[in-house]
Amino acid sequence: MRIRRGYLAFLTGFVIGVVVASIISSIYLRRTGSATIFGKPDSIEIIFLYSSEKQGWLEEVTPEFEKEFAARFGITVHVKLIPAGSHESVDMILRGFKPTIWSPASSIWIPYLNKKWQEEYGGKAIAREWVPLVYSPIVIAGWKDFVEKYNITGFLDMYNLIKNGVIFKWGHPDPRLSNGGTMITILEFAEAAGKKPEDLTIDDITNETVLHIVRTIESAAVMYGKSTGFFGSWAVESGPDAITLFGVYENIVIEHSLDAKKKWGTSIIAIYPKFGTLYSDHPFVILDADWVNEWQRFAALQYLYFLLGEDAQMKAQKHGFRPANPSVPIDEDIFNPENGVEKELRIRVLKPPSGEVLEAILSLWEKVKNPGV
Repeated sequence: MRIRRGYLAFLTGFVIGVVVASIISSIYLRRTGSATIFGKPDSIEIIFLYSSEKQGWLEEVTPEFEKEFAARFGITVHVKLIPAGSHESVDMILRGFKPTIWSPASSIWIPYLNKKWQEEYGGKAIAREWVPLVYSPIVIAGWKDFVEKYNITGFLDMYNLIKNGVIFKWGHPDPRLSNGGTMITILEFAEAAGKKPEDLTIDDITNETVLHIVRTIESAAVMYGKSTGFFGSWAVESGPDAITLFGVYENIVIEHSLDAKKKWGTSIIAIYPKFGTLYSDHPFVILDADWVNEWQRFAALQYLYFLLGEDAQMKAQKHGFRPANPSVPIDEDIFNPENGVEKELRIRVLKPPSGEVLEAILSLWEKVKNPGV
């Protein structure tokens, strides 16, 4: 399924518009029988807890936002950037860390955080509205010669290769440590069950046939790393004899494909699973928490506008991310087959499972992983 960028433009604009109206209303007018106008602060600090793969991009563009904000509003703003792993960031919030904005690598963590937050503290969900910042789909990366020889289109092709006695080496990050590893494991379970992740139930993922398929695929694993970026670097350094196929983000393929070809004479290419894939959509969430005041919300929203602007979105592409703003063109010098990826994506975009199912998949991992790795 081709991504409907026009629909995304409408959706993004609608969500931002609703949030803008709400925040402006809450900042300037507090209805207690009459309107109350709040005074303007001299400075605002917002804490941004985000997934670490965005670090290079955010550190590049955030100082410019701080300058623009001061010039427009006469208020000094400081964005305190705190990088962390996506799963780690959930744990940090649950343990008492209080960010203004949260941006895990994928929206799969939003229902998970809400579930855990409500179990721990009760009340309403803490992550209620969000907008994607950039995109990077999960892909199966593989050495071009092997991929083309066996026409691999997804995880069930890997399962069938093993059943037919074809030997290859598989790997991906540990889902207990890495967002990329979590998303890859979800896709394995979904394709094994023949159901979209959003439709998976506990009965589906505990089905013995599904567990057998995932366990068989994982039997080919030779390594589980702690980060998705690690796998790209390790695969290129180690070469085709060390690993044949591995699950990563698309931007990892862009980063390493040309170096791999120079070193080994064959490049790594991205396989976009035919069954569908999950997007690492890097949601921007202004937390609905009592420690976030109206002026921080206002500054955070202005920051969101800035990050979705053309200049910031073009700079994100230099780091291998696809723009979430549909009006920003794809950079063909970055997204092309020479770099192991496609310019235009015509793939089935899947939605994440429920928080309950995600938690169960992370638990089931112990039953399906290769115990020798």
